Amino acid sequence: MPAKELPMTYKTILVHCDAGPKVAQRLVVAADLAERDAAHLVGLHASPPLEAPVFFEGMPMDSLFASYEAGAKADEGAARKAFDKALKGRHLSSEWRVTEGFIDTELAVQARYADLLVVGQTDPEAQTPTPSDLPESVVLSTGRPCLVVPHVGVRKPPGQNVLLCWNATRESARAAADALPFLRAARKVTVLVVDPRTSPNGHGAEPGADAAHWLARHGVKVTVQRDVAADTDVGGVILSRAADLDVDLIVMGIYGHSRVREMVLGGASRTLLASMTVPVFISH
Repeated sequence: MPAKELPMTYKTILVHCDAGPKVAQRLVVAADLAERDAAHLVGLHASPPLEAPVFFEGMPMDSLFASYEAGAKADEGAARKAFDKALKGRHLSSEWRVTEGFIDTELAVQARYADLLVVGQTDPEAQTPTPSDLPESVVLSTGRPCLVVPHVGVRKPPGQNVLLCWNATRESARAAADALPFLRAARKVTVLVVDPRTSPNGHGAEPGADAAHWLARHGVKVTVQRDVAADTDVGGVILSRAADLDVDLIVMGIYGHSRVREMVLGGASRTLLASMTVPVFISH
């Protein structure tokens, strides 16, 4: 008799905890996922190093350092308060970590010892030192998937109605495999194929069908939808279909590279990360 297949879950979830006003939104999502999977939830707060201005007047160095310490302590306290509030009333295995360093570097290192990283979408109106390209920077520099929570918040827990973006590349295959715990638990998964071109090294005769068959063997309830971008960019098509299907999670692979904080991404990735209204699961 074949052994019973164990359910696939995320057992360690790392969530970025800054002092921004939107941190509570990603903490609720992370805590809900940890509760669902009986996972260990790690909250990470990074205190950036003191960067003294090249030219400054009227403030001695010791006063500058004291001001930095006070600000760092206040930010850490606010982040910890939000973390504790999100866990209140839940029976979760949890851990609070504080590091000193730039958050993109610290998250990239710490995420290597987690199954899933949860961060917030870049908020153009935020008054925090968080890098504007944090989600893509971290996912391109570490070998772990990342769930990006929109700064507008979520209407419902992600993962019941999922849109999987598929273009038969290494990146989309990696994202689909990394997202299997979501896909297997979902009530509905739509494999979206935009402007497919059949080729021996990519899509088969029925674009998306090979991916659907593979997912079905994992017990995923999957359908395939093919679309044409026409004069619209692929990212725009993905967002439109996500709205049409009322999905609560988008899964996609991102491609690109980082050179001294200059991010180079595919157009669809850039569009989704800028205009997302539901959580986006990204992997590289």
